[in-house]
Parts: sequence; structure tokens; C-alpha cells
Amino acid sequence: MGLPVSLARPVGPPPHARAAGGQPTLANRLLLVISLVRYRFFLYAGLLPYLLGAAWACAVAGAFDPALFWSGLGGVVFAVIGVEAFNEYFDAKFGPDRVFIQEDLPPISDGVLWLGIAAFAAAIAVGLYLSFSVGWPIFVFALLGGLAAMFYVTPPVRWAYRGLGETVIGLSYGPWMVLGSLYLHARAVSWGAAAASLVPGLLITALAVINAVPDFHQDRLVGKRNLVVRLGRWGGVVLYGVLAAVGLAVIPVGAATGVFPPAALGALVALVFLVQSLRHARATYETPRVFIPAIRAMVRCYVTAVGLFGAAVLADVWV
Repeated sequence: MGLPVSLARPVGPPPHARAAGGQPTLANRLLLVISLVRYRFFLYAGLLPYLLGAAWACAVAGAFDPALFWSGLGGVVFAVIGVEAFNEYFDAKFGPDRVFIQEDLPPISDGVLWLGIAAFAAAIAVGLYLSFSVGWPIFVFALLGGLAAMFYVTPPVRWAYRGLGETVIGLSYGPWMVLGSLYLHARAVSWGAAAASLVPGLLITALAVINAVPDFHQDRLVGKRNLVVRLGRWGGVVLYGVLAAVGLAVIPVGAATGVFPPAALGALVALVFLVQSLRHARATYETPRVFIPAIRAMVRCYVTAVGLFGAAVLADVWV
């Protein structure tokens, strides 16, 4: 969903990969399809919250079904492919990717759109299968996530253009993903798991905000009224810092109240990367070309915090 690893890039294939007639080669089209699913995007946005929900089910609810786990993971993979394909296609057609596009680059193929449609159809099929197997709440989680993903930049809804994109990302990769994964095994949700879901939810929202800082002018020119466009670049820096700090603060509060295991405090090592990110962002937020290290540090903060938090929850099974 338009997250930090999908930084500004030209639309279409590079010139050396095009056929003599100016059209993209078959090999390049295949490379474009492969590039839609970036391993870093899937790692920190889709996989970690899903694993956190499964870890909570195993450690707290004492339930884990391997077959359901792999089926649900397949649905997440298809959904991520659909998100990336739709984002690529509609940003190339109507979004900021066309603001500074090179004139000699060919238009994006409609095959990318059809790839997204096929991926979402497969994700819906998995959601229906799990709903019949587990219960109707799974369909609710799948429906909420599907509407968020399909219409993030897709007309006529376009959440990202209405100032709701960051909220949709936070809900999708926070509560909906974690609680959906938990319900898959435990057939129930809990307030403790809802509190745990705030950690990836708030941190991924912070990532969505910081990712928009370098694209401030492009987004404003195409009418993409995200939070950074509304608040300004400095306002965006302040907002992502607050969101990330609150996301990390959930961990010690949960540990102090006994909701999270004490080992979860180890996830606070991610504060090192948040401080690095904020320091760099404060110095470079007006210079997009040198701002990228702030985003990368925030990615490390997210991966470290959510990864160690999930590991601490799972380790509580043996403790």
C-alpha cells in the first residue's frame, strides 16, 4: 500500500529492456511483474503482523492449526500482489508517477491491472474458503482488508487521495491483520491481542506518513491530499515521530500491566532506529534526495520492534 520500499521510480521498463519498436520486451514485462511484489514490502508490511497474530494464538489461546496458517498466508500473498499491481497501475495512470515521467517511456501495460484483478480474486477465494472453514468473522476481516487494499488508489474511492490512506494502512496491517490471524486459530479475539495489534498498526502508519514526505510536491500537484500534504512536510515529520513513539510505548505499558510478557520489553531496542530516523528527518525533510535514510531507519525500527515483539510472545509458550 504505497509504503516506504516503493519509493519514487520511473514508470515502465528501462530503455535498454525495450524492443526496437519502442515496446517493452516480454522479459521486461516479466521482470515488472516480479518487481511488483518486493520482498521487503511483504516482509515488514504483510508477514510480521500475520505472524504476530499466529504467535498470540499459539502462546495465549493455546491454539494453532498449520493448514489454516498456510492457507491464510497464501491469502496474504495474493492480497499483497493485488495491492502492488493496483498501486503501480493507477499511480502510473493518474497519480504522482506521471508528474515527472520521461516522455520516451512506454505506458504501463494493462496486464498489470489484470494481474491485480486476478490476485484479488484469488485472495477473495481464499477468504471465502477460510470463512466456510472457520466462521463468518474471517469474512468480515477479509472484506475490510479487501476494500482497504483495492480502493487505496483505485477510483472512485481512492483512500489515499482523501486523507484516509494512512488510517487504512494502519488498520489493515494492525488490528485487522493481527486479529484476523488470531481468529483463524482461536475462533475468538481478545482485548490483549487488540492491544498488541497497536504496535504494528501505529508503526506502519508512521511508515506511511514518512514515506509521503519526499513526495510532497508530486502528491500535491495530482490532488493526493494525504496527511503530509495537509500538514506540510515538517508536520508530517512530527506526526510520524509521535505515531512511532506511541506504538513503541504500548509495549512497556502492556508489559507493566501483565498483558504482554516481560520479554516483550526487548523490542524497545528499536528506539535506536527511531532516534536515528528522527534526527535525519529533522535535518533533511526539505531535501527529498537526502531524506531516504530517514525512511530506511524507520523501516528498521518497524522490523525490529514487531519482529522482537512477536518472538517474545511466541517464546512465552516455552516459558
